[in-house]
Amino acid sequence: MSRRFSFSDLSLAISGYLLFTHVRLVGWTNRLIRIPDASFFEPLEKQPVIVAVWHGEHFLVPFFGWRKDKLNVLVTVHRDGEIVVRAGHRFGLKFIRGSGDHGAEFMRKKALRAFTTMLRLLKQGESVLTTADVPKVSRVAGLGIVTLAKHSGCPIIPVAMVTSRRRRLSNWDRTAINLPFGRMVMVRGEPIHVPRDADDAALEGIRRTVEERLNAVTAHAYSVADGAEPTALPFPNSALKETALRE
Repeated sequence: MSRRFSFSDLSLAISGYLLFTHVRLVGWTNRLIRIPDASFFEPLEKQPVIVAVWHGEHFLVPFFGWRKDKLNVLVTVHRDGEIVVRAGHRFGLKFIRGSGDHGAEFMRKKALRAFTTMLRLLKQGESVLTTADVPKVSRVAGLGIVTLAKHSGCPIIPVAMVTSRRRRLSNWDRTAINLPFGRMVMVRGEPIHVPRDADDAALEGIRRTVEERLNAVTAHAYSVADGAEPTALPFPNSALKETALRE
């Protein structure tokens, strides 16, 4: 009975509204810092892009601050994804339903349909925002995002969005629950381009680059959120990567 209710339209509507209310409070009560400040959206203004974030760090997307009519967010088909979509629609966000995975799960989670939808939107001049890591493999970039960049010709933009006050869940991606009354920090890395003729070895190398850059922007965002001076993003290195993984 309780399981049926949790998947009912009423339960999803209530959960979506509560999430919307919480996220809106977080947005209203946190001071926003963008790095780099003046040119944060510059790559998005030049051409369609693939904005990459980590799983568990995605609840601040409503405050990304770029054109919502040109940005499409990939969200899982799971119940949790339905709640996110219902909350996000109240912020005026657009969504693509699907989830990356490997093997037999690829078709069940509608990953192929999501991939083709993202490819079509990018070719139409719209941008997409997606997680770089696939479910159950946290902070390890998948090949899906670099394959999308290869076939679309659009660069990958690593982005981290964090708050100074937060709680961590103990689930597989250690979801960050953002809290009000602090600092909200968004850090953008430099565009990562994937050649159209990239072979498997090249794609693997770029996949590692995406992973390193995302770890770097995430570590830098948490550093500033926790009190460090906002500075230009340093070049990714192993120390930053280790800090991001520990966080």
